[in-house]
Amino acid sequence: MARRRKKRSKTTNFLFKRGQFRWLNLLVLILAISLVGYGIGQLHQLRERQQIVSKQSDAKKLFIKQIAPESQKMMKEHNVLASITMAQAILESDWGSSTLAAKYYNLFGVKSSSLTNSQVLSTKEYENGSWIVIHGRFQVYTSWAASIDAHTMLMVNGTTDDQDKYAGVIKATNYKDAAQALQEAGYATDPDYAAKLIQVIQTYHLDKYDQNG
Repeated sequence: MARRRKKRSKTTNFLFKRGQFRWLNLLVLILAISLVGYGIGQLHQLRERQQIVSKQSDAKKLFIKQIAPESQKMMKEHNVLASITMAQAILESDWGSSTLAAKYYNLFGVKSSSLTNSQVLSTKEYENGSWIVIHGRFQVYTSWAASIDAHTMLMVNGTTDDQDKYAGVIKATNYKDAAQALQEAGYATDPDYAAKLIQVIQTYHLDKYDQNG
């Protein structure tokens, strides 16, 4: 008596059912793989952003650490608050990263009329209600400490036509009054200069260097 052949059962899984291809499940699988890939990509981007933020934070902490001692020294000798000096250096030099600061040690954008120990660079200034790019000749220093010293003496001695120009900065007993005195003396063309100084000081707690001098 002949044996009956068993029928092969048709494959049944996520993509096949009884020998028929399940297109809808394939689309679901592709979508799931895409979402996983997208999630991994987003995670990598998030990690990269966190690393960048961390590096920027470290660079800022290092810059503060580098300029604090000389700023405090000048505060002791001439009564210019360290927090103000440091905040100005941060704003003027973009945390020491500008070409003028990084290459020529000029933290405060000090200009020069001398053809020696100076460099011509472009900068932005606020004129007639808008920002413009100008080319100016700027002082070159041998170190950030030298730049801080020169800046302090500008506060102390003023300008050739007004020796008391920054007297309000010297007399100020807190950073808010000092920042406002700088604004009123016309130190910078930026109409929001005092507010920006105060914000930097408060964000990075620079006023603590006024007490630890």
